[in-house]
Amino acid sequence: MASTSNHISITSPEQFKSVLSEDLNRVSCLNFWAPWAEPCKDFNKEFENAAGKFPKTLFLSIEAEALPDIAETFDIEAVPSFLLLRGHTLLARHSGADTTLLHQLLSQHSGASPSQPLSTSDAKPAPPPAIPSVDSAPSKPRTEEEITARCKELMNKHKVVLFMKGNPSSPKCGFSRQTVGILREKGVEFAWFDILSDEDVRQGLKKLNDWPTFPQIILNGELVGGLDIFREMVESGEWDELYNGIEEEAEGEEKA
Repeated sequence: MASTSNHISITSPEQFKSVLSEDLNRVSCLNFWAPWAEPCKDFNKEFENAAGKFPKTLFLSIEAEALPDIAETFDIEAVPSFLLLRGHTLLARHSGADTTLLHQLLSQHSGASPSQPLSTSDAKPAPPPAIPSVDSAPSKPRTEEEITARCKELMNKHKVVLFMKGNPSSPKCGFSRQTVGILREKGVEFAWFDILSDEDVRQGLKKLNDWPTFPQIILNGELVGGLDIFREMVESGEWDELYNGIEEEAEGEEKA
């Protein structure tokens, strides 16, 4: 992706922090994208064009799955997604390839625009529609103990449990999609849970397993890790050893 003086393709968290901190009064527009997501192709072009129209604004293109630490910091759950910041302060965010809204928000917040802003309101845009839940969170707030108990219950509902974004038929991120693919290639039967459907479970798992990102692969009630660790275990044979060992142990208990 080409870069202009105010349009930069981010390649590392260190570069991102450095660029963002150069001028804390400057408005920055962040575009989170992925090469496999078709809507990103046209939106990336519009994003680059917008950089030429708003020269005082800093435009940062961020490949979400190549830089998961940055994506997780901003809770990016779908691509494309774009955010506007002033320094480190969030001004607006949107999930989707809405170029009209992009230009409206840039006109509103950048302080310089090629045309008259369509709105002078300081209100943030409405949040995207809620993602349908396969296991909806209760209406009443849960205590920390209840959240922990719920997480443990889910972790133990099958020998292999995948906590992912979306579902196996429609993953909401590339990491989840790749993990599902490996599990299916290995012929592993697994249960799954969409962490986007329950914020309590999402945050509770991060704390319980001391693991900040998703997907999370659970084997016999214990965290294995994320995609990178899971892939390494499969390639080294360690996954087969653990998985088959648990199966043999269970068969031995049944015969006893």
